[in-house]
Amino acid sequence: MTRDTEQDDAPRATEEPQVPEGTEEPVEAEASAEETNESMPPSKRVAQLEHEVEELSLKWARAQADYKNLRRRAQADYELGLRRELQPLFDELLLVLDFLDMALASPIESPDAKNLVIGIEMTRAKMIQALENNDVRPIPIDGPFNPDLHEAASTVIRDDVEAGTIVGVVRSGYTWKDDVLRHAHVSVAARPESSKPVQTDEES
Repeated sequence: MTRDTEQDDAPRATEEPQVPEGTEEPVEAEASAEETNESMPPSKRVAQLEHEVEELSLKWARAQADYKNLRRRAQADYELGLRRELQPLFDELLLVLDFLDMALASPIESPDAKNLVIGIEMTRAKMIQALENNDVRPIPIDGPFNPDLHEAASTVIRDDVEAGTIVGVVRSGYTWKDDVLRHAHVSVAARPESSKPVQTDEES
């Protein structure tokens, strides 16, 4: 029993962990690459490093471009969804503005009507301010006709302004951010037709 105990108490030789085959190859490959680089002429080594820097710069530029495109698409999708949610509300508010504009266009014949007009103007100004705080702004109606912002409701013969100039407003238009919520319906100036008959070749 004593011998068995002594044999059990004797220190056992620790077995070294076996390294899987092939694990030392990358280290050897790196070492050989470093030796190759060290033995490379300085000019060639500099050219190689410049090439590596150029490749890394191109990869970084592509990554930045992809990130910007991703952010741009995400922002566009967000604004599109937001507009779909807000469009019905904007339509209702713009309709209320139309009623206020029609009320202001009515003739004023009594002092009470003048006081009422003051209240309507204050209400309209407050609503316009609230809409502008949410990036809703009126479409400009001065200057030339722009088919991206205006719709021609009628043409007016005018010889005192250039053809295509906006000379009246039928219904105001509004934009939200860079999108048109509603085109402005306007009257556009047109040149009067010439009363002088066109001379043909036979008459000449």
